[in-house]
Amino acid sequence: MDSSSLPSVLSSPEVQAFATGFPVLILHLIVTFGLLGMGATVYALLTPWREVALIRQGNLAAAVAFAGVLVGLAVPLAMSMSVATSIRDIVIWGVATVVLQLLAFRVVDILLTGLPQRIEKGELPAAIVLAGAKLATALILAAALTG
Repeated sequence: MDSSSLPSVLSSPEVQAFATGFPVLILHLIVTFGLLGMGATVYALLTPWREVALIRQGNLAAAVAFAGVLVGLAVPLAMSMSVATSIRDIVIWGVATVVLQLLAFRVVDILLTGLPQRIEKGELPAAIVLAGAKLATALILAAALTG
């Protein structure tokens, strides 16, 4: 490529679209990861067991359960980001999604009684059921976002 064609490449519609869109992409990612972090933190503070401490102690069941929370929050957040038309949309729908998902997680925790104690004991089957229930609610909530 000769140096005279470089300005034409830089002014191409594709490069201009990238230059315009990339900062927006980064902003969308920052906002959505912020919402994910907020949701995971609130969940960790609301659970009857301390998953992070259990994970640090090597409790595999707690790790599986918390992974279910992270993915369970990320799925509807990703969907809300995909249907949003602005940062404000991402924030509004993202917060609504996190709140609804945290409520759904709480209901699952209440309905599946005894699971916190089983997870504290490191029982992997209990954690898998809990993670599965949280992923199922995440998928349903994500589908609801698309109408």
